[in-house]
Amino acid sequence: MSFLLDYFIHSIAFKTCVCIFFMLNILHVQSFEPQYSLETRYIDVPLDHFSAVAKPKYFKLRYLINAKYHVKGGPIFLYTGNEGDISIYGQNTGFMFDIAPVFNALVVFIEHRYYGQSLPFGNTSFSSPENLRYLTTTQALADFAYVVNELKKNFFENVISYDTYPFVAFGGSYGGMLAAWLRMKYPYLVLGAVSSSAPIFGFPGMASCELFYEKVTQVFEKYGREQCVKTIKLGWDVIVNLSKTKLGMDFISSSWKLCNRLKTNEDVEKLLNWLSNIYENLAMLNYHYPTDFFLPLPAYPVKVFCDKLTTSYFNDTKGLIEHFSNAIEIYTNYTGKKVCNNLNSTVEDYSERAWDYQSCTELVFPKCSTDADMFITKPWNYENYAAQCYKKFGVKALDPGWALMAYGGKNLKYYSNIIFSNGMMDPWSCFGVFTNRSATVWAFNITDAPHHVDLRHSDPADNNYILDARKFHIQAIKQWLNMV
Repeated sequence: MSFLLDYFIHSIAFKTCVCIFFMLNILHVQSFEPQYSLETRYIDVPLDHFSAVAKPKYFKLRYLINAKYHVKGGPIFLYTGNEGDISIYGQNTGFMFDIAPVFNALVVFIEHRYYGQSLPFGNTSFSSPENLRYLTTTQALADFAYVVNELKKNFFENVISYDTYPFVAFGGSYGGMLAAWLRMKYPYLVLGAVSSSAPIFGFPGMASCELFYEKVTQVFEKYGREQCVKTIKLGWDVIVNLSKTKLGMDFISSSWKLCNRLKTNEDVEKLLNWLSNIYENLAMLNYHYPTDFFLPLPAYPVKVFCDKLTTSYFNDTKGLIEHFSNAIEIYTNYTGKKVCNNLNSTVEDYSERAWDYQSCTELVFPKCSTDADMFITKPWNYENYAAQCYKKFGVKALDPGWALMAYGGKNLKYYSNIIFSNGMMDPWSCFGVFTNRSATVWAFNITDAPHHVDLRHSDPADNNYILDARKFHIQAIKQWLNMV
């Protein structure tokens, strides 16, 4: 077991630090019937906002807009796009639509450069370090500011004075980080920001690396049966030991309906990493009603998974593997339409490539697992991580202290008009802001809530904690707009 585990630990040191909510966001764009009507628009934005070349290059940035509730002079609610296709967030951020009639607001979702349809160099955007060098948070924030200026011309000309344009930024996850940073960097353009589930304190030196996996384990302990975590921990050894032989690999491949059979240690590594991501994603998306955010899931999928894993008896290792196979289908094949599970995509997703690059150069989130959680014990080593990044992209990772210098780290007392909300059953809350940082930089902690649930649409199953968070957001926005 030790050889394979050592192989697993070192070879996925780079991959597993790619944050799971980002990994989820970039897997694919599912087809769905749009719940909210959004008009697609494009704007030519500079490739490099900070260059003074004589002939600057531009590319088309996509943004989505809904003017159904907008009254001239009313505010603009602006969603700062995540690491994925912006249409996903346009259909899963219902809070902005729910409150738009209250404020007579225009609703806008801006896509992040290098994601979705906003590719600066088209299909060659990821072909070289030279083409990828414009994928930075500062360039993305400047894109958002550029769109804000365009919206000002179209919606506020001759209406109100230059310094009072009522833009309010919204964002969840990485988008929540960007919403907060947009307010920090461009306070004259954005009145305030609602930043939900933003791991803004997750950078090296700001949080302990073991917190994330401990929080995932807590979610499974709370919503799963008592035996669930113990069975998951047992499963790692069973998988590793069984996969030491060809017969064992074949059995796992058949039981788990893998599109490609396990043949090598590298294949087993991918399987273990895939399984780890499933646990992380189940914890993150443990909503109290059925969802199809990135894939269809039942209400409380962690509970459903654990019930399926632990309610039946098994008497040997192969029986346990079959139990895992049945339980995992809650995540992989809830609709029953999937033929097999593909651990090796034949074509690398552009968004996955983009996020890997960002996680190498700027957005480094150390994660490690210990005996205290339900995952394989795995250390964090920055030097190894940086070496993997250089091998993959030919780029040097930024200094681990970069985020502290660029955005202030935990010293937020000089900023204003930002709400940091966190669901306390969201694994990413461990890297969030839990306490007020100034007179108007607030923290709102939502008991028993998953990932940025407060930005989702209103639902009859919402508990009072979620309702209170939304009331808090509304009151703050009214205050920013001088409506109270």
